[in-house]
Amino acid sequence: TELFTKYYTEWRGGSDKDKSYKNIPRFYYRLPAEDEVLLQKLREESRAVFLQRKSRELLDNEELQNLWFLLDKHQVPPVSGEEAMISYEAYLKVGESAGPKCKKFFTARVYAKLLHSDPYGRISIMQFFNYVMRKVWLHQTRIGLSLYDVAGQGYLRESDLENYILELIPTLPQLDGLEKSFYSFYVCTAVRKFFFFLDPLRTGETKPHTKHCTINTWPLNLRDEELSKESQESNWFSAPSALRVYGQYLNLDKDHNGMLSKEELSRYGTATLTSVFLDRVFQECLTYDGEIKKKTYLDFVLALENRKEPAALQYIFKLLDMENQGYLHVFSLNYFFRAIQEQMKLHGQEPVSFQDVKDEIFDMVKPKDPYKITLQDLVNSCQGDTVISILIDLNGFWTYENREVLVANDNDNSSAADLDDT
Repeated sequence: TELFTKYYTEWRGGSDKDKSYKNIPRFYYRLPAEDEVLLQKLREESRAVFLQRKSRELLDNEELQNLWFLLDKHQVPPVSGEEAMISYEAYLKVGESAGPKCKKFFTARVYAKLLHSDPYGRISIMQFFNYVMRKVWLHQTRIGLSLYDVAGQGYLRESDLENYILELIPTLPQLDGLEKSFYSFYVCTAVRKFFFFLDPLRTGETKPHTKHCTINTWPLNLRDEELSKESQESNWFSAPSALRVYGQYLNLDKDHNGMLSKEELSRYGTATLTSVFLDRVFQECLTYDGEIKKKTYLDFVLALENRKEPAALQYIFKLLDMENQGYLHVFSLNYFFRAIQEQMKLHGQEPVSFQDVKDEIFDMVKPKDPYKITLQDLVNSCQGDTVISILIDLNGFWTYENREVLVANDNDNSSAADLDDT
């Protein structure tokens, strides 16, 4: 037995492996089961203590006010316009006096980011203070989001995010005018954008700590009480934008049953989406008795309003890839473009040859395989939105076909405006 154990251990390399095992750090921690109440409570308490500690590391209102007084005290003349300025030397002095919580803000990298065209090499005190404020708000938001991560797994489920946004609405000045009866649609509208762009595989989970994640940054713009009308209209999360989408949905829902049929959806936008494309929407997307509900409609709107974005291209590409092959070939392009040709005939226009359009599409995309266009080809080409518009929307195709005329008209209008100014 001793010899067997000796040779078996040597042959399988067990002795060396046993030593290496001791050097491997533990990387898996089992989650407590539902019946392990004590372990669950311990885990919840440890998460709460961790988040409280992180929260204490942030600047509070009193510390922010003290920082502003220090910055104002160390401003360096002359004033640039109406803005008080500070030099790098004074900036470092403030950093020494502001306390340990502010140390991370007073670095050469931050100063260089905010340095623009001041002839004395100074930065704006207001710009620096706004930078600090936004950083604090950002980290407060991340901590707040973590509190809604009920599972403690580093991601938010749809219900978690809905609860977070619903409780945040009363704290955002830009949403003060929202009626409480509209809260449910607003929450649904906001959540759909997060999941559309941050959960492209539709797992029902989204990570709030992803780099450049909009969940962390979206409340910042809505805290600005002086946000311009143009900024509000272009911001999906603003009240005017949400009301616009809601109004469109109500106008399309002619029978007022809370859902949209294919016929109702066909009137979306300029009412020039092809019937073939709409057929694919109802084939691939979730429907109820042959009609779509508001969540599906919001995904549809997000895809069409953000055609340049990879997530939107992925959504529409899936509809165009009828055979689920992962690429589009000539037959696919022809199938969808025939519907454009039929619409042109209905409007009394001379149909454009598919061969010409096909060649232009392949020239724009320049796919790796000269006979197949993949989703990645569309993304890499930066022409995916144009290709999509050509295939699904008569208005989009017309805009592309007459692009030179439209550019010339824009130039003429600009020239006329310049002459008027003179």
